[in-house]
Amino acid sequence: MKYLFQLNHPAHYHLFKNSIKELKRKGHEVQILARRKDILLDLLKNETYDVLNVQKGKSLLQKIKLNKQAQNEILSYAQINRPDLIIGTGDFSYVTKKLSIPSVFCGEDDANLNLFIFAWALLTYGNFSSILAPVGVNNSIWNKKTTFYHGYHKLAYLHPNWFTPDKKIVEQYFSADKPYFLLRFAKLNAYHDVNAKGIDAVIAQRLIEILEKHGDIYITSERKLESQFEKYRLKINALDIHHVMYYSKLYIGDSQSMAVEAAMLGVPSVRFNDFAGKISVLEELEHKYGLTFGIKTDKPELLYQKIEELLSMPDLREEFQRRREKMLADKIDVTAFLVWFIENYPESARIMKENPDYQWRFK
Repeated sequence: MKYLFQLNHPAHYHLFKNSIKELKRKGHEVQILARRKDILLDLLKNETYDVLNVQKGKSLLQKIKLNKQAQNEILSYAQINRPDLIIGTGDFSYVTKKLSIPSVFCGEDDANLNLFIFAWALLTYGNFSSILAPVGVNNSIWNKKTTFYHGYHKLAYLHPNWFTPDKKIVEQYFSADKPYFLLRFAKLNAYHDVNAKGIDAVIAQRLIEILEKHGDIYITSERKLESQFEKYRLKINALDIHHVMYYSKLYIGDSQSMAVEAAMLGVPSVRFNDFAGKISVLEELEHKYGLTFGIKTDKPELLYQKIEELLSMPDLREEFQRRREKMLADKIDVTAFLVWFIENYPESARIMKENPDYQWRFK
């Protein structure tokens, strides 16, 4: 079989990288069509892939205009290469509509998170052949169409079956035994980040003042760093970030993606943005498992208070590893499930509709 993975963001590669590897190992032909986004092409350096030439726009109007160009390019690519199935997390539903090529959309955002996402869902969800999402995600009027599974996107690559932290990798850059903290500053300019705010220079400075008494500080940033923070910039191979994250004492950032990753690894995480209290996946990780904490941007003092509270917690690492184990016991091996779902599609979709418990075979 021939499978096309359409990737728009570094997180999409992490989500599918093990599935791609497994499908190739089983003798299938796998094609990758990727956007130039952040470090995505760096992550793909060991893969065979094609590049989507259209850039993403900066303004909303520009994004809409260029998105149409991207659609045409993806459609042309699919028309030439004729995959048996297209998989991804972006907008390629029109390929199914125009070329009758089946499509599987893997989503983790609630469809009703904000007006922009809901409008996007109205335009796309109806044309996807199947929608996959974690249990708990609210896909609104598309809940009946959605195949729900007990897992998270990030478990596809951070489940213990697929990821083993390596201290030696960290020690290529610095000591893994000395306490250190990982800070992440996102651009917050994606389609789901409309009107979102995060960590500014004043708050970043205060975080550093709190943390530097307890260990080293490393910053990974999508946005341009102010000059006073350059000395903290994390300079590593992008493929090594999860090893560095695993051995960190605490993650703080305005990126919800990395907050979920930290939770998957049992690393305490505090996220500071306007999505606190809104995203189902993070709400579950916070309120059911106690692995992450969301603070809204109008409450910076609460952010500092939560960090101080975590720093004073005895056996912090051991406690959060216990919380992680509880979470893992409730979840499946997402990559094993995805490979089965893709390889056996569309029969797999029918099986899951009739017997959702079938997924527990993938532990």
